[in-house]
Amino acid sequence: MSRPNGNLLRSFLRRSFCSAENIDGNLQSSKVQIFDRQLKRKQRDRAAWLMNRKDSLVKTVADNLLDRLEDVKKTFPSALCLGGSLEAIRHSVRGRGGIEKLIMMDSSYDMVRLCKDAEKDLSSDNIETSFMVGDEEFLPIKGSSVDLVISCLGLHWTNDLPGAMIQSRLALKPDGLFLAAIFGGETLKELRIACTIAHMEREGGVSPRVSPLAQVRDAGNLLTRAGFTLPGVDVDEYQVRYNSALELIEHLRAMGETNALVNRVKFLKKDTALATAAVYESMFAAEDGTIPATFQVIYMTGWREHESQQKAKRRGSATVSFKDIKKEFGGQTS
Repeated sequence: MSRPNGNLLRSFLRRSFCSAENIDGNLQSSKVQIFDRQLKRKQRDRAAWLMNRKDSLVKTVADNLLDRLEDVKKTFPSALCLGGSLEAIRHSVRGRGGIEKLIMMDSSYDMVRLCKDAEKDLSSDNIETSFMVGDEEFLPIKGSSVDLVISCLGLHWTNDLPGAMIQSRLALKPDGLFLAAIFGGETLKELRIACTIAHMEREGGVSPRVSPLAQVRDAGNLLTRAGFTLPGVDVDEYQVRYNSALELIEHLRAMGETNALVNRVKFLKKDTALATAAVYESMFAAEDGTIPATFQVIYMTGWREHESQQKAKRRGSATVSFKDIKKEFGGQTS
């Protein structure tokens, strides 16, 4: 399989059929560039060759995200899976949600090819699967075309997270479901502390080494701002133990989760790196010598509006006051 021309690929990645700018004029995409999306694509190309297909963290997050389909009676014949943990989602989606057609999309050509090559092992599940190279920031999907959008550990690398979520909503048919998992602000808190101390000691200042992530309190607002109805947010924290800080960094590379900040310092001094590892181990190592790393995952669910959905009553329409309820039930004891 030949690699597409670089200019053609970049042009395709910037085409958007579900554009918040084009369809919802009052919701404009952010022009702030926090992450280098071209660098992130290259990191995901590398991860396609390094990734562990039995990564327990990725598999657990994918399973927990798709468990939400089992809480819904509705089926979702057509689904779109956005970048992140594509292969883990593909394995976990079997038998869930009544999915018949599945589109797998990633900004990384190598990651898409990896998933396509692995499809032959899943041919028995009767899901018609197609693959495309595309960018979550410029979603190349027609509006109102899919019943379900899934994003597992990918959207936290977008420069305009609300805009990407708006485009996902626009891609959904009415009463379609949006499922997403992103890393939250407490992720890699141990590494952040160790990096900060080491940089202060060795370089006399702090430079960004770990990417900024959304906080739990922001997730509900993101869903509402993107126009989803019946928003739901919950959080899990996973702690993974490593033999060394180097093993943690290797795992992050294999996941495609290394630093992609536009304003990053491109080279890390050797003595600063060694100091970071030493601080990490001295502050957080367990008795057996292993070090922990925290991964906070924020799970989000939201629906595209439909007349059949539950709606809040108009403010002031209540016929019984809380004062009356208190009078009637306040004096009762169990």
